[in-house]
Formats: sequence, structure tokens, C-alpha cells
Amino acid sequence: MAPSSFVKGAEPFVCGGSAATFASCVIHPMDLAKVRMQLYGQLNPGKPVPGFGSILSNMVKKDGLFSVYQGVDAAIGRQLVYGTARIGLHRTFSDALVKRNDGKPINFFVKTLSGMASGSIAVCIGTPFDIALVRLQSDSMAPVEERRNYKNVFDALIRTTKEEGFGALYKGLAPNILRGMSMNVGMLACYDQAKEVVSKILGDPMTNGPSLGTKIGSSAVAGFTAALFSLPFDVIKSRLMAQKPNANGVFPYSGVADCATKIFKAEGAQGFFAGFSAYYGRCAPHAMIILLSIESITAGYKKMFY
Repeated sequence: MAPSSFVKGAEPFVCGGSAATFASCVIHPMDLAKVRMQLYGQLNPGKPVPGFGSILSNMVKKDGLFSVYQGVDAAIGRQLVYGTARIGLHRTFSDALVKRNDGKPINFFVKTLSGMASGSIAVCIGTPFDIALVRLQSDSMAPVEERRNYKNVFDALIRTTKEEGFGALYKGLAPNILRGMSMNVGMLACYDQAKEVVSKILGDPMTNGPSLGTKIGSSAVAGFTAALFSLPFDVIKSRLMAQKPNANGVFPYSGVADCATKIFKAEGAQGFFAGFSAYYGRCAPHAMIILLSIESITAGYKKMFY
């Protein structure tokens, strides 16, 4: 029996969201270390930023093993919304563009546009969960008297709305949109492009889909480009989302441009790439897990519903 149009249309969203959620659970400690490395320069001016290994080991010594999974509920919620939308929309847009191109592969420029469009839309939907995630991950870095002490992701969302207004859930939206666009281009558009190049190098005809070698090589490239393209925007986003007002009620940063300027003046160009080791350690496995697992998840989805 042929699948319904709903089953076909839901496929990239269900499979993409499942793969993204699974990947986030696996790499969450890396993501936690990345956020803390990005905020370290702001909270400890002039001090060298520790490596992600040191950050994670100190957390385990101080707060126990499960401390490296602080905010994982927000990470899952974020991927169920943001991950589902960005991957599902990109695949939907790309498939529609290929169909309009008489079934021929679309060029990299068109893939880039698809990635930018799907990434920006997904960010607008998922930013509140991103706010909750950053705050849950960074809260224990603050002095005890300044901690927010959120109980979980829903407590973070409710209290943020009550204490700071609904608009606070969209702090850092502008850099988050830029990050989402650059992340989607670096990960999904570059993966599609790398798949064509790697398959030619390996002599993979991809008649029944890409071979394992093609998928591994392409996803490794996509992990690097995703990290390289998006990290500066991720640093700005983390700073804006985690900032608190001083005694006079004034926030450290007034917006994207102000945040970027102050980071550059205080930390130099390298400030935009703070935590690159942890960020790459997060992006590369995250991209590879998503792009490798989504094939198996899609096969299982088709077996179940087609």
C-alpha cells in the first residue's frame, strides 16, 4: 500500500528530529563544556580559558558525574523543536528544488539558500529552549548568591517569562538566527555537496544511497564546516542569553553589535573562537551522528509506514 501524503511529508521531520535528539544526548557534556568556555572570558577577565577536559573533570570532582548532564532536558526539548524543524525543512526545501530542477542535483548556491532559509525559520521556533539550555548550563558558574537555581527546563521557561517578560525568551535572537543559518549551511548544505565530491573520489555510484565510506567522509567535512562557520555567532548568542543586569539594572551588552565590539576589544579576534576545541568536539560528532543515524532511522520509518 502506498504511503499517505502525510506520512511522506512527515518523514524528514520525524527522522531528522529523532536523529538530532539522539545526537544531542550523546554529545551533551561537550556542549556544556563549550558554553562554559565561551562564558569564562566574561566571568573571569584576563584569565586563560581552560580546556574542555579540565572543565568537565572539575565539574565531576565538585558536583559529581551527573553534573555534566546539567540542562539535558532543555537540550532534548530544543532538538525536538529546533532540530526537527531545521533538518525537516531543509530536506523538504531541497527535495522540492530538485523536483523543480527535473530531478537533477541542485548547485551549491541553491543548497546554501535552502540551508539558510530552513535554519532561520527553525531558530525562530526553538530560541526559547535555547535560552533555557544556556542558562541551565551556565548557572553553576555564577557565585552562589547570583545563581538562578532553575529546577528544570520548564521552570526556566516559566520563571524567565515571569521575572523578565516574554521578550526575554528571545534574547539573542539575531545572532541565533545567524548561527542557525551558518550551521545549516555548514552542516547540511556542505554535507550534500561533500557527498557528491567524496562519492566520486571513492567511486561510489550511490545507486542505493551513499556507502558507509561516503557518509563518514562527508559527515566529517560537514562537522568541520559547521563549527567553523557558526562559532563566532554562537559565542555572541551565548553571551547575550546568559547576561544579567548589574546593580543599576544595566545589561553588559545592548545588542549584537555591542557584544561583538566588546568581545573584540577585551579578548581580540580569538574571543570569537573561544571554546573551538569543545565546539568542534561537539559539532563534528553531533553532525556525524545525525547524518549517519538518520539513514537508519529513515529506513526504519519506511519499513514501518510504507
